[in-house]
Amino acid sequence: MSQAPAPAATQSFVHPDHYLLDELFSEEHKLIRNAVRSWVTERLSPIIEDFAQRSACPTHLIPEMGELGVFGPQLPQEYGCPGLDYIAYGLIMQEIERGDSGIRSMASVQGSLVMYPIYAYGSEEQRRKYLPKLAKGELMGCFGLTEPDFGSNPGGMRTHFADKGDHYLLNGSKMWISNSPFADIAVVWAKNEQGKIHGLIVERGMEGFTTPEIHNKWSLRASATGELVFDNVKVPKENLLPNVSGLKGPMGCLDSARYGIAWGAIGVAMDCYHTALKYSLERIQFDVPIAAFQLTQKKLAEMLTEITKAQLLTYRLGQLKNEGKATTAMISMAKRNNVDMALTIAREARQILGGMGIVGDYPIMRHMMNLESVVTYEGTHDIHLLITGMDVTGIPAFRKA
Repeated sequence: MSQAPAPAATQSFVHPDHYLLDELFSEEHKLIRNAVRSWVTERLSPIIEDFAQRSACPTHLIPEMGELGVFGPQLPQEYGCPGLDYIAYGLIMQEIERGDSGIRSMASVQGSLVMYPIYAYGSEEQRRKYLPKLAKGELMGCFGLTEPDFGSNPGGMRTHFADKGDHYLLNGSKMWISNSPFADIAVVWAKNEQGKIHGLIVERGMEGFTTPEIHNKWSLRASATGELVFDNVKVPKENLLPNVSGLKGPMGCLDSARYGIAWGAIGVAMDCYHTALKYSLERIQFDVPIAAFQLTQKKLAEMLTEITKAQLLTYRLGQLKNEGKATTAMISMAKRNNVDMALTIAREARQILGGMGIVGDYPIMRHMMNLESVVTYEGTHDIHLLITGMDVTGIPAFRKA
């Protein structure tokens, strides 16, 4: 009987680079990528299957992630952050998501949805108070936008706050919030008495603020997901983000997070491709490696083609992001394309591995289940399609009378 090859976790990772993109990255970019890649290989990959099987989040890794500089790497050094460019930020997200989408979600929420709004919309006092500790992982945050009845239409949110003189009184709830069960602070978007959306920094320990965890997930099992519940929470007035109002506030944060997802999805695709390629070269059937069969080669060639296209798309997006030219529609296209690409590759890789593709000895099924969340959150697959449609026609198709 033919034996299945050793699990990919025991094999060295070689990323696909068919168009020699490494020649375009600076030495700093490659050093940063390789440092995160080594950390993922040595510290995350050996334990992630166990944590995912147990539906537990490896929060003990948070201090290491802070030390590595993966929280808010694109933010300025004066606030204790690495001060890197957006290509470096993308490469960091790519490598972390190669390890696991849930762990990339934890980092992405911290850097793009908590730290970024405090930096971009907060007061100088808020920046000094929160950003250095968030960058080190001494504080962890979450982002409160989605509600039980309002996902793709966040403008319909019901969470609201009222001015009570020396404080605001916050009421409402948020749903599907990554990091919420252990977060120290939450950046919460709510409507004031005039119906205008503002951001508030809500701290754990404020009376009436609870974060119940969501259980029984089949996806993002190594990520802690929960709710945010506000029952007459007194929020100090100095916790209001003063420099933005309206949906452009949370949407600006989501642009940054979606950009990271576009890179992260490539990491998943790379890991699935690498696993399938190695397996196909070592798995013997009919006296030859299954890589010798035409249909296996078709799958591998198509995987490599789609990864290469996504790499080129995202690298150019990174250049535009660095130049301040990347639009919401550009980022939306990359998020949609790359996550869909990764999901297709995960499914094809699972077929190459056959029955071995469904067990935790290999990462394929975990990646596939995770991507079923990534393809939905921070703008669903179909909503991103309509964003591109609106961009090319000038006509929004989100709402029909």
